[in-house]
Formats: sequence, structure tokens, C-alpha cells
Amino acid sequence: MKTHYLACDLGAESGRLMLGTLADGRLELAELRRFPNVPVREGGSLCWNLRALREELAAGLKQAGALGRPVAGVSTDSWGVDYVLLDAAGEVLEPTYHYRDGRTARGVEAVQARIPWPELFEETGLQFLPFNTIFQLGAESPQRLAAARLILGVGDAFNHWLGGAARFEESLASTTQLYNPRTRRWSTRLLDTLGLRAELFPPIVPSGTRLGALRADLAEAAGLRGVEVVASCSHDTGAAVAAVPGAGEDWAYLSSGTWSLMGVELPAPVINPAVREANFTNEIGFGGSVRFLKNIIGLWMVQESRREWARQGREFDYATLTRLAAEAPPFAALVNPADPRFLPPGDMPGRIAAFCRETGQPEPATPGAVIRCVLESLALLYRRTLRQLETLTGRRIARVHIVGGGSQNALLNQFTANALQRPVLTGPVEATAAGNVLVQAIALGHLPSLAAAREVVRASFPPTTVEPADTAAWDAAAARFESLPTAPA
Repeated sequence: MKTHYLACDLGAESGRLMLGTLADGRLELAELRRFPNVPVREGGSLCWNLRALREELAAGLKQAGALGRPVAGVSTDSWGVDYVLLDAAGEVLEPTYHYRDGRTARGVEAVQARIPWPELFEETGLQFLPFNTIFQLGAESPQRLAAARLILGVGDAFNHWLGGAARFEESLASTTQLYNPRTRRWSTRLLDTLGLRAELFPPIVPSGTRLGALRADLAEAAGLRGVEVVASCSHDTGAAVAAVPGAGEDWAYLSSGTWSLMGVELPAPVINPAVREANFTNEIGFGGSVRFLKNIIGLWMVQESRREWARQGREFDYATLTRLAAEAPPFAALVNPADPRFLPPGDMPGRIAAFCRETGQPEPATPGAVIRCVLESLALLYRRTLRQLETLTGRRIARVHIVGGGSQNALLNQFTANALQRPVLTGPVEATAAGNVLVQAIALGHLPSLAAAREVVRASFPPTTVEPADTAAWDAAAARFESLPTAPA
């Protein structure tokens, strides 16, 4: 018997609606609709266009209905940290700010004036990122907060729009830095300290919570009947990690995309000064597991370089950029991707060149040289992160599973294996959608457990193993990398 599910995956560059079909212990995924997620400028601020995303999702639901297949569930996952404010009528209080908007700097200042960073970390176990929800709320206007009646993460706001109850799913709540991973609740201490009304924050629910029926008007317009809205893992990384085909405890995951997130699954949070200094984080995964990880800048540097060249009239697709990088000389220049200059949008190749000038290295002169510099530097940052991970957890990592869109980049996969000197196993590419669907299946009683879901992943998307090579060259490059100026991660 076949069971069908819809997964709406909202990413920082694009969104898509996926149809998942579970049958005979295997999962098939089909993309029904893909759409761009393009930020807009409003009053000088960088914001998300939620209206356009809702219209695309509604159109995708109609495409799903036209297939004539019975759909059991629908769920939305999204990037973390950003939030949606709703007014007393349940309408969105525009704008919905983008985490890369410059206002976050004053939010950091406002929050840290009330609570020092060591105390904030001790309360939340979350790494410092200047755009965490707590800092964004620190930059909010009192007028908007006074007018708001509810705050939801982006994925949860879409689940609510689909007809589900207004709830903050735990994996997404854990990215806000307003959640205490020990008590598994909103931090009343932080809400009180920052003057945030507790009633703004809806109940937190576990991953895999049934929220209610698909909204009647959406169901009628799409021709869908009997569809339940489920809070699977509303945070996209939580969903992706649920679909990692790992077994045992000697593996780490690397969710590779605009952001790279490297970590392990633990039964409890690890919160101590060493973790704080290394800037690791404790987020929540399916079943209440702890995703102990570090958030790394990822392929953002490649994406933003591509956009800059397009603005100059030079169009490259990702396959061409990867081929040019493979042809460029190795280790000509390295950068520290954790340097804060690489975080905002803008002239990424120019910033890379400036870093190289400042550190006495040749500036990459071609697109291929720029991309090779980025990919080699990312792989070396993964190496540093893996060693920190082993030190902080006391675990020896034997292999690394790379999942997500970035797992399609064979050159970066090979660089990563070389840098880590561990085998890496790649896939599934559509880990987020797979995790979204499989957690729905568990919630609706169609699968018994996460272990069973991961068996489905292994049967459906057999991973490819990439073995390490060129050990001496990568060891030498790692020594150069560690000599680069350090910066806050």
C-alpha cells in the first residue's frame, strides 16, 4: 500500500513542494513545484516576501490535488532564527525581517547590555550568532511588539497558515536562544530580563505533532481531502538530520547547503565553558535528541560570488564554477570562512581578495580560483570543526555523512574527505524533504520509530562513499589554514 505526503521545504534561496510516497519500506520523492525565495527591501531593511511564498505553496497544493492521489499529511520546514509576528486578527505584521538585515547589530548590543554572553550561553546552550532570534527581537520596535499577539518561526507560521494550531515546534524553538534545553521550555528568565511578554510565545510541541486538518478553503481549491497538518521537524536541519542514514554512535553529520552544520546526536545537552569558547550549539532533534553542532557559513560564499559575477554580466551555473575550480591550481590561497566579513550579502569575490591581500597571499584572479579557494577553505574549516567536536564530546568520529544539496558537489566532497582524513558518505541529497516526510509518517502511525525511518533512507537512497586522499598536501594546507587570523565563528 502506498501512502503519500507533502513536504514544503523553505530554504534561504528557494522553496519547493515535494511529494513523498512511502511503500514497501522505500521512499520516493518527487518535486512538484520549485520557486525562488527572493528577499525584498522595505524601508531600507532586508525582508522576506511571505505573501509570494504563500501564493507559491497554494499553487503547489493545487498541483498535488491534480494528481488525484490521496495525501495523508502536509508539513513545512524552514531555516531557523527568523520569525513571524501575528496581530490580534491573526494577520502577519509586516515586515518579516531577514536574518542578514543590518539591524541585528543593535539587537546584540541591546541584549548583551541586559545579560552577559556567558550567562546567556549557560541558560540556552546555543552558539553565538549575531542574528539569533533573541538578538533580532532585541532590535524590534516596542510598537510592533505591543501590537503583536503571537510569534512563530517561519516553518510554524506556514503550518498555522495551512490550518494547523499555532504551535512552536521544538527543533525550531531551540534555534531562537530563548529556549532552555535543560527544562525543555521557553526561558522565563530571558523573557523577563528582556521584557518580552510570555503570552507572545505559543506552546512548544515535540517534533512529529499533529496540528489539525488542512484549511477548508485550501483543501477545496486544491481538491485535497483528509489531509492533516503535521509539525514534523519545522527546522530544516532537524528534518535533514532525521534522514541521515547513520547507525551506531561513531558518525557525524554535515548538512551541506547555504549553511553547513556539522555535529553529532547526543542524549543530553553539553553546556560548559569549553563549548562556549568553541562556539558550539545544542539544538533539539526528533525524539528530544540533542543536535550538538556548529553552524558554519557553507556554500553561501559560492552563491554570493555567483550573484556578484551575474551583476557584472558574467553568468555561471554551479556546474561550470565547480569545473573551473577543479582546473585551478590547488592551495594558491586560503581564507577563514568564519571571518564576519563574509556574512553579509555583497561583493564576495572582492572580500576574498581583500582577505588574501591582508594575509600576504595572491589574490584569486579568476572565478575558478575564487571558488577553489572557498571550497578548500571550507573543507579545512570542517577539519578544525571535527577535531573540536571530538574533543568536546570525547567521541572518535569514524565517518561523516554529508546530506543536503551540497552533497551533490563532488569536488567539495572529495576535499572534505581529504581534509578530514575520514571517509565521507554522501546522500541523500533531498535529506530535508525526506526527514520531513518520514517524521510525518511516524506522527501518523505509518512508521514505528526513527530507527525504522533511517532503515527506509538506507534502502531508498544508498550512500556513496568518498575515501580520503592526498594526506600530506592537506596536512600542509591545514597548517597554513591554522596560521590565518582567527575571527569570531
